[in-house]
Amino acid sequence: MPSASSAVPDSGRPVPSSLWRDGDFRRLWVGQTVSQLGEHTSLVVLPLFAVLTLNASADQLGVLRAVGQAPILLLSLLVGAWVDRWRTRTVMVLTDVGRTLALGAAAVAGLFGWLGLSGLFMIAFVVGALSVLFDVAYQASLVRLVQRDQLMRGNSALESSRSAAQIGGPALGGALVSLLSAPIAAASSALFFALSFLSIRQIRRSESTPGRLERPPRVWRRIHEGLRFVVSDTALRAVCLASAAFQFSFAAVMTVYLLFLPRELHLSGTAVGLALAATGPGALLGSMLAARLPNRFEYGSVLVAAAALGDGAFLCVPALHGSSAVTVLALLAVNFVFGAGGQLVNVAVMAVRQTVTPDAMQGRAAATITFVGMGMSPLGSLLGGFLAEEWGPRTSLWATAAGMMLSPVVMALSPLSRLGKTLPAMQDTPPKPGPLFPRRK
Repeated sequence: MPSASSAVPDSGRPVPSSLWRDGDFRRLWVGQTVSQLGEHTSLVVLPLFAVLTLNASADQLGVLRAVGQAPILLLSLLVGAWVDRWRTRTVMVLTDVGRTLALGAAAVAGLFGWLGLSGLFMIAFVVGALSVLFDVAYQASLVRLVQRDQLMRGNSALESSRSAAQIGGPALGGALVSLLSAPIAAASSALFFALSFLSIRQIRRSESTPGRLERPPRVWRRIHEGLRFVVSDTALRAVCLASAAFQFSFAAVMTVYLLFLPRELHLSGTAVGLALAATGPGALLGSMLAARLPNRFEYGSVLVAAAALGDGAFLCVPALHGSSAVTVLALLAVNFVFGAGGQLVNVAVMAVRQTVTPDAMQGRAAATITFVGMGMSPLGSLLGGFLAEEWGPRTSLWATAAGMMLSPVVMALSPLSRLGKTLPAMQDTPPKPGPLFPRRK
């Protein structure tokens, strides 16, 4: 079992006891923050461009969102096997460059009137694919840069930065699309990715990556090892199932939600962005509570309660009518509660995964959970678009919001609900090669 010293870099320089005194951690934090800001801006810009400018139908919006999420299903496992053998800094830098170029091209095409639905599909897929690479890499990078006893604080800091991005990204994207144009909004996303590149490329610490073998295992064997590792751990299995239930339902909800707000409630792009941005302050509160509540009330109780409260908040949205100030305030409250509950779950679940996973398996474990959970998002988006087209936005929103309650139910029935005030121990070694689902005698 690796000790805390496994986080000491290859160069022999000690890791500072305080995270914020560590220049490399600060660079990772800044780069991840602006990268997430660019990602959350683009997640609003592309759908609003399709709905408000190209007059996309519910089915077309569902397809657009599914295309952007498809790389999660197609690439996550390959990315996990690859990231475990390379410097995460290199992966993050290259993906920032790629997303800068892709959204920069979208901005230019949009300014000249060349960007249609087919172009949006292509941009959404490219940005989605590169985001999969970045997200797996940054999750693995923290374990290689800091001591294990700093993981909870490190995760809380990184998730707080993601919360800041959730505050600024949707509001900025919605405002730019509404007040200026979709190309300007796309250009702002490209700028954020360029700033992330400039910050992350300055990380100097050598990572404690697993040693390169002369004849490394084939990629499919490494993928199998990651799958088998996650399946063999009861906590990680439960995380996968709960994540799959949540991501499927949430993708369906958001597809309908982005239709419901402008077409049923008649909200402007700025109001839509403001409502979505309320998730950010809630997530910021959730990040701060995540460092305290599990040690007081136990991880299991916090996970189940936070998931039930956050996911259940969306059941209030279909009851809203009109575009009055009361409606906007209600949407702000719903998104704030959802952000707080969701972030509590995110930070606690990430700490569980990182604690039970050896360093050499971090990328594959993160990618496997992403594949199982986020891989359901394209299917959820397609379902949301189909339901909105057949049933209308309001009825569809009732149905999909109710589906989000599956995730806390799965958690309550799983070993996650029985976690105490301390995290489970790490598996000493990855499971030996064998069938993914061995027969029981």
